[in-house]
Amino acid sequence: MKPVLLWSDALIFLLVTALVLFFWRLRRDPQTRERWGEVFRSRLGMVTFTVIIAYVLVALLDSLHFRRALENPEGNSGGEVYYDNRVTSVLDVLSGGMGERFERTYSAPFALLSFEKQTIKDAAGNDIRDFPPLEHAGRHLDDPADKWPDVARKSAVGLGIGLLFSALLILPQWWWLRGSTYPWYASWAVQATLVSLAAWMVYLSRYYHILGTDLGGADVLYQSIKGIRTGVLLGTLATLVMLPIAVSLGVMAGYFKGWVDDVVQYLYTTLSSIPGILLIAASVLLFQVYIDLNPDFFDVGMEKADARFIALCFILGVTSWSSLCRLIRAETLKISQLGYVQAAHAFGVSHTRILARHILPNTVHIILITFVLDFSALVLAEAVLSYIGVGVDPSMGSWGNMINGARSELSRTPTIWWTLSGAFVFMFTLVLAANLFADLVRDAFDPRTSLRRAEA
Repeated sequence: MKPVLLWSDALIFLLVTALVLFFWRLRRDPQTRERWGEVFRSRLGMVTFTVIIAYVLVALLDSLHFRRALENPEGNSGGEVYYDNRVTSVLDVLSGGMGERFERTYSAPFALLSFEKQTIKDAAGNDIRDFPPLEHAGRHLDDPADKWPDVARKSAVGLGIGLLFSALLILPQWWWLRGSTYPWYASWAVQATLVSLAAWMVYLSRYYHILGTDLGGADVLYQSIKGIRTGVLLGTLATLVMLPIAVSLGVMAGYFKGWVDDVVQYLYTTLSSIPGILLIAASVLLFQVYIDLNPDFFDVGMEKADARFIALCFILGVTSWSSLCRLIRAETLKISQLGYVQAAHAFGVSHTRILARHILPNTVHIILITFVLDFSALVLAEAVLSYIGVGVDPSMGSWGNMINGARSELSRTPTIWWTLSGAFVFMFTLVLAANLFADLVRDAFDPRTSLRRAEA
């Protein structure tokens, strides 16, 4: 195989590395460690953080890309190796080929027959209109009536395998963390549930389409899982692009005041007056024109989709910093008038040192809270943008693309509901976990909340 490193792959590797370094350095800061300890001492904090880490892990596995080597054609004696144009990820391998089992068109969850009638031949060789059997679902059954007992048996096997893997994952953690004051049992319960569900889905998908198939015959469950990487990366990268702009401009406006404040206010007021959807759509379409005019820059189609995805993350970050900038400006205006900051000015402390030691540390709670909340908003924004056709590339797995494709299916009779449901469940779980975790972070880091708790 030949490893493939996309720009988004490199960024998620940096993200995971930064996350590990952050928690490693946390041990040196007792005050910050105590605040994060308040988050993780609650069962809800453990549960939501475990769910978020599970999504990040899936995104990481889906970012380990490679191209498989093709068999040497006859007559090729030079030893040259040819590689498949299709890019595969480690997640595709672990899913047991879930994304390689295609049907002709729609099929309902756990169905054995296609959702639409087609012209097929009966036993006598005559052409008839009927629901043809699926190619990759229930072919092992001798009698279609045995479907649900077979699903129950295979579900038991899949869950048993999942529980075995859960034990192998949790027992070392229990041995290492025994005696800890944190409610690790809540995290272990979530880990066992997620691992068991993953094993059940992978095992059962070899015999049935758990969430059915879409218009192109692709497995809906597989498409929903592939959307995890897009959602996690877009929400995180766009927020990381937005933070430096918002923090630097907000701090400068609130600290230096005068003409600097006037310029910053003019910038975010002008940006806020432009309809966000139109600005993002115009920017994405301009970049798409650049990609179409320079096809030689990309070896495979996946690289084109990745370039558009990175551009979308950058555009969302550049166009969504105004709200945080206002908050940081207001907080800096307040902090700059406090006694210890005025005393630092009187003793001749430089502006750089005051900003680094007094201003920025006291705005961290706003940055952290906004980071988690904006992450959820950007995940939802991707779905909206894909719905209107200016989101990620259609060839890239995305919940927004699934929702966009499902809008015409809901008007059919009978309704094709499983495509929308698959995207909704996975997106809802991530956004809900992020929002609940953001509430806990706000309670732990917001000084006003801490003050009210101390007074009570």
